[in-house]
Amino acid sequence: MTQSPESNGHDAKEFGDHRIETGQGQPIGMVIEGSVANGVEVRLDSGVSVEQIKVGTFVTIQGTGNRFFGVVTDVGLRSTDPRLKYTPIPVDDPFVIDSLQGTVAFGTVSVLPQLTMPEVLGEGEGPAAAKSIPSHFSRTFTASQRDVETVFGSESDGNFWIGSPLDMETKLCLDLGELVKRSMGVFGKSGTGKTFLTRLLLAGIIQNGEASSLIFDMHSEYGWQGQDTDRGVAVKGLKQLFGAKVSTFTLDEEHSRRRGVSTDETVQLGFNYIEPEDIELLLESLNLSDVAASAAYNLSEKYGQEGWLKEFLAAGRGGSLLELAEELQVNAGALRALYNRMGRFTRHGFMVEHSRTDTAARIIEHLERGQHVVLEFGRYGDDEAAYILVSNLLTRRIHRKYVEAKESSMGGAGKEPRPLVIVIEEAHKFLSPSVASQTIFGIIARELRKYNVTLMVIDQRPSGIDSEVLSQVGTRLSCLLDNERDIDAVLSGTPGSRALRSVLARLESKQQALVFGHALPLPVVVRIREYGPKFYETVGRGEDSEEERKRKVEELFGG
Repeated sequence: MTQSPESNGHDAKEFGDHRIETGQGQPIGMVIEGSVANGVEVRLDSGVSVEQIKVGTFVTIQGTGNRFFGVVTDVGLRSTDPRLKYTPIPVDDPFVIDSLQGTVAFGTVSVLPQLTMPEVLGEGEGPAAAKSIPSHFSRTFTASQRDVETVFGSESDGNFWIGSPLDMETKLCLDLGELVKRSMGVFGKSGTGKTFLTRLLLAGIIQNGEASSLIFDMHSEYGWQGQDTDRGVAVKGLKQLFGAKVSTFTLDEEHSRRRGVSTDETVQLGFNYIEPEDIELLLESLNLSDVAASAAYNLSEKYGQEGWLKEFLAAGRGGSLLELAEELQVNAGALRALYNRMGRFTRHGFMVEHSRTDTAARIIEHLERGQHVVLEFGRYGDDEAAYILVSNLLTRRIHRKYVEAKESSMGGAGKEPRPLVIVIEEAHKFLSPSVASQTIFGIIARELRKYNVTLMVIDQRPSGIDSEVLSQVGTRLSCLLDNERDIDAVLSGTPGSRALRSVLARLESKQQALVFGHALPLPVVVRIREYGPKFYETVGRGEDSEEERKRKVEELFGG
């Protein structure tokens, strides 16, 4: 049932085929029953095998007064004679099989109609949400290339090509301007291609030029180059593809040097960066009690917001923790545990007693110039506590500056900050129900771009993310998930989630994703395009979009 991009309807007039002229694909059957809540049931024509139609395939249905666009959510087998289930037939007789196929025995597909489309493509107001269903005996067709472009847009409209719908070679595009307006999530079990999908999205955001991105690169996959572990080859990172548009920071200069990769800046963080709020986020990673986390607030009150950790570690080295516990009236064991756990960070090369450079300010300088920042963790990426600590404290400071800049611009005292997408991996560590209300990432998700900052969360355990936060994730891109709780979490709050469950559970283990939410008019299963040499050729290294050129001119000449 694969459709060629050339089957676009322009050849229809030569053959007088009204079906193709109106942009419809190949006929597959007719509607026999259905409801608005559960979708419609389509009986397949005798010449169409159920093996040709896959879950997730796009179809159109020509109703009496409307033309519907929907997705196949299930495929089934039916019969008009119940005895067929229990009475064996001579399956080795082709005549018997041909006689029964399509008459007594037939295939069906379940379709969820989600949009109504103009009768003639290119006319009318475009697709709109379907509020009814097609009538009995309405003819059903596979979606054509023109159907898909009408619904999702095309590259010629400035959209980003992310892949193709199932069984079609049509380019399926995303409106990246809409994508970055709210937080987004990339989900999937380990090994399903989340990293490659994330690289594609980030490449699109960089090309689009409407927002900057800050990527907390846990395993050094997004900067200069990454690894395709299945094929055992290196792939180009964002820095190779986009050159000066991407700045790379590192916590581990030695690791970058061993890889033969140069970076723009080496990050050092002072103890004065760490605040008691950071300790609360590390309770699970450092195996700390609530009492130990509360002790950090007592220490902050005693020594001051910026000097508490340095003074606390000095007190521990001097052997006066017991006296300090009595003075603060906290449990001595909890205070000792806090000292031991925080002491491990002093062994990390990126931690110093007092940093002379404001790393958050340096990152913002790059972002305001329209650049994108990748912060590589090097060997520290395997230390979960280090990843959480650095990501949290830098994001908190950057968000604080964005809030100040946004409020100043609202008062006419400055320009509005450039939109920013912050990318975090292992997102459930930052957004679990126990800590989401306290972390800066939970705050950003709930703000819905109030201060021009959104999130891209990457995770293999979406069920570990607070449900309230997950509900604020506008666009979700989910690769294969096989855990029931994870599937429920990803689909929570989504119309037609019951029908989409079967679609999500039947994705292939590689290079497929269910995409739905704010940036798309309806859910779609996408065969993700290859991230390789052909993709590299489409990326204009160093070339700015029209919007980016205008922004730079305005910045240079003051509008």
